[in-house]
Amino acid sequence: MNNNKQIASFGMGCFWRPDILFAKMPGVVKTEVGYQGGDFEDPTYEDVCSGNTGHAETVRIEYDPKKVSYETLLKIFWENHNPTTINRQGPDIGSQYRSVIFFYTPEQEKLAKASKTALEKAKKYDKMIVTEIRKATPFYKAEDYHQKYLEKNQGAFCP
Repeated sequence: MNNNKQIASFGMGCFWRPDILFAKMPGVVKTEVGYQGGDFEDPTYEDVCSGNTGHAETVRIEYDPKKVSYETLLKIFWENHNPTTINRQGPDIGSQYRSVIFFYTPEQEKLAKASKTALEKAKKYDKMIVTEIRKATPFYKAEDYHQKYLEKNQGAFCP
């Protein structure tokens, strides 16, 4: 990315909560939610919910690496969802809710894999970590009503 900004993308279940978590972090310039990881172009929310697109609900983060490290973003990722459940976060079930890290650079890939390995070795979880670590695919921005949803809808819930 230009202007010394970088991009990170994470799937952690419902994308509303990760959006608000990352947006509040110092060094994060911008967040938006969308769909990533599938082979269906320009999907709608309904398309993704069908389970037939291969996409995960994802938060895309633009950040300044001089102010926040990718390792810090990974720490927030691991600490704020359950990486041991396949296609599920809380009551949300479906492949769109899977745990996934999309990397944009070889350095991000290395750091993501190292962080997963460290958690596995530390036996932080009782179950096996099922988080996918994949090369970033095209990101499709979700509909406007999904952007900053929890900020616009006080009292709304997302596990």
